[in-house]
Amino acid sequence: MFATNVRDLKKNPSLALRQAEQAPVLVLKGNVPNALIMHFNQSVTETEQELKPALAASLYKEGVLSLGGAAKLSGLSLTAFVQHLAMLGIEIVQADETTGQEVQDLGPWLKSS
Repeated sequence: MFATNVRDLKKNPSLALRQAEQAPVLVLKGNVPNALIMHFNQSVTETEQELKPALAASLYKEGVLSLGGAAKLSGLSLTAFVQHLAMLGIEIVQADETTGQEVQDLGPWLKSS
């Protein structure tokens, strides 16, 4: 699967169309999956196998699926799915509202080790 952003797609749409002949092209708006370009000559089975990682990545990024659940949906091994996310620029570890407190809690524990 290839990935491009909206700006690059506007600059060179023919490149995305050529890439779509080989594999679906995921279009990112910012760092968020926004659209998918697929070539019509692919079989349904090939398309489904290539769509699953894209869908799983999007659902993981939105917090709908856990990393393990998204990897399972993608049909890839966990390692391969993590590499897929890295290729798309999707962070594996994401800070949330508890991150600051957790860092403070770990400070004394790390000093005592």
